Amino acid sequence: MKRIVLLLTGICFVIIGFAQDSTKKETTDDTLRIGSIIIIKKGGKGTTENSYDSTERTERRRHSKPSNISTNWWIVDLGISQFNDQTNYSNAVASGFLAATPGKPEDWFNLRNGKSINVNIWVFMQRINMIKHFVNLKYGLGVEFNNYRFTENIRFQKTSTPRVIMDTIDFSKNKLAADYVTLPMMLNFNFTPTRKRGFGVSVGASVGYLYNSRQKTIGGREGKKKVHDDFDLEKWKISYVGEIQLGPVKLYGSYATKSMFEKGLDFTPYNFGFRLSNW
Repeated sequence: MKRIVLLLTGICFVIIGFAQDSTKKETTDDTLRIGSIIIIKKGGKGTTENSYDSTERTERRRHSKPSNISTNWWIVDLGISQFNDQTNYSNAVASGFLAATPGKPEDWFNLRNGKSINVNIWVFMQRINMIKHFVNLKYGLGVEFNNYRFTENIRFQKTSTPRVIMDTIDFSKNKLAADYVTLPMMLNFNFTPTRKRGFGVSVGASVGYLYNSRQKTIGGREGKKKVHDDFDLEKWKISYVGEIQLGPVKLYGSYATKSMFEKGLDFTPYNFGFRLSNW
């Protein structure tokens, strides 16, 4: 029996010695560290808190490199559609694009404030690392929906020669819609590449193809009427594009390089608003 007790006592001393040798202790005034366990003293004597040491894991995540190729699906833009009017109205009337009236044709195309809406739906946007994740190539594919709401009762006539007239019907709603399939390509400068919601800017250009256009009116005996035609709109739209990321807030903007009409009207479209995306 004595042999068994002595044997067990010896084993206990070996285990205690081994544990003391394999465990490093670090102490400060308010912290005791044993291996991967930190004991933090709180509120003076007699109160301690045990927690796993996650500092190293947090630091590794904070300084981990993002992926060289990242993809963001189904991005939505909500904003305003406007245009810069540089039309020579004397030439537009003389060419027959605008019907001659006693009024000023310069006032025909005034837009309703806050009613001309731009909605973009991007199927995807992809970002490729170029220089240490600070400089990236960013591109995508999606559709742009532009709605221009007019204050006056103008009508785009669907004829062999496009023409705009001032109608006698008092429209409660009068808008021209132009929809594009668009491919944007930008150079992205990401100032905080290790953060999901950081700060950065993107600048570049986009190419859009007009796949649908129409005028929708509501009023008079016609009620609701929708006319599909290109109304002499340009088939291709090339725009300067950009975006700004300020943490969770993302802003976008675009400005076309030329008029949205082939002739008659000189309207250079531009859009701006908020972008809803993961990065």
